[in-house]
Amino acid sequence: MIELTPKEIVKELDKYIIGQTNAKKAVAIALRNRYRRLKLPEKMKKEIMPKNILMIGPTGVGKTEIARRLAQIANAPFIKVEATRFTEVGYVGKNVESMIRELVNVSINMVRNEMMKDVEENAEELVEEKILDSLMGIKKTKHPSAGNFMDLLNMFGQNQPKKEEPIHDSNVHERREELRRRLKNKELEEIEIEIEVEESATPMFAGLGPEFEDMGIQIGEMFSNMMPKKTIRKKLKIKDARKLLLPIEAEKLIDKDKMIQEAIDRAQNRGIIFIDEMDKIAAKSGGSGPDVSREGVQRDLLPIVEGTTVITKHGPIKTDYMLFIAAGAFHVSKPSDLIPEMQGRFPIRVELDALTEKDFVRILVEPENAITKQYKALLETDGVNLMFTDDGINEIAKIAFELNERIENIGARRLYTVVERVLEEVSFEAPLGSEVDIKITKEYVKQRVGNLAENKDLSEFVL
Repeated sequence: MIELTPKEIVKELDKYIIGQTNAKKAVAIALRNRYRRLKLPEKMKKEIMPKNILMIGPTGVGKTEIARRLAQIANAPFIKVEATRFTEVGYVGKNVESMIRELVNVSINMVRNEMMKDVEENAEELVEEKILDSLMGIKKTKHPSAGNFMDLLNMFGQNQPKKEEPIHDSNVHERREELRRRLKNKELEEIEIEIEVEESATPMFAGLGPEFEDMGIQIGEMFSNMMPKKTIRKKLKIKDARKLLLPIEAEKLIDKDKMIQEAIDRAQNRGIIFIDEMDKIAAKSGGSGPDVSREGVQRDLLPIVEGTTVITKHGPIKTDYMLFIAAGAFHVSKPSDLIPEMQGRFPIRVELDALTEKDFVRILVEPENAITKQYKALLETDGVNLMFTDDGINEIAKIAFELNERIENIGARRLYTVVERVLEEVSFEAPLGSEVDIKITKEYVKQRVGNLAENKDLSEFVL
């Protein structure tokens, strides 16, 4: 875990998110407390649970982005789920435990990628040997796999395959080394070779329903280990063969048990789960009516947030030390409409501010991934040098803000709609044959969007 102070974490978040200082402070403290907990003696460590956070604010103000960027800073497994996609036990729909399984899968992929990076050099050497074998016309004798049931059956009553006699011809060795040199110098990249790739036959078990999804995958994997692995021959250019073989060879080199153990530990102690639309499962004040019980979903969610053990195909996973960040607009319902136990499990409440016109101006230019920077980079590839003047930026921000006020407030997402409309013609016409400079001024923005923004009926459908 990266040892950043809360101030440094907020500084990192400032690179991508404008404003919302209170929310940034809350998540920064929560992340730092995780690091502090790791330094404690084992007995005290077990007693300290993460303080979950409830973010309250309209759509498009940065709730999800804050949580996502926080996970990137901490290099922690992260998933975003919608509270509305879960249903009470007994109804058709996703079980709340599925979010933990998803988090573990994300964690496994993270650890696998890191481990594969560590063995990349060794894997590249193995790939090189395979490519050389193909260039030399050497075919490897296939030996029965100990884990393959069908291969073991076929062994009985058959003679063992003869081992290949090593080739001692000095000319062959010299030729191989010459090819190796040319391979390293990337001189043979366009040459086509034929390679053998194992294709795993994993039976699919459809129709089991969302609640048995994990079980279906496990049964499929069990059968795939018993069934013979099909080997398919592919004709590829060397540069493509290298890309295909590298992950396959790297996967063979990593310790699977160690990978699973590390991934489980990371998910349990560093996992972050962002639960969006929390307000939608809060009972509306004074509301009633037959529906899939909102309170029932909360009751199912409660043990996960409080700390429980979820059984997955990789083993039991404890949720006690995972950080849960819930979010919702809470326009119709209020946080107090959540069941009391759920309110108690989200002790840190943060209200995010609605974005102002000035915030929109800053969002367009300040973040490292600002919309204007993204479009500049995209159009530069086609020889278009895009320049946004200050009055052009101000006009885009003004139009986006007014549309939010007049139609529906979707926050910073409105900026994408307006900018896309402003640059539609440029994006369509590019490339223009030669390098060209285009200035996005106030007049240009008005010309492209002004009339549309002023026409209420049109803007509701187009912007």
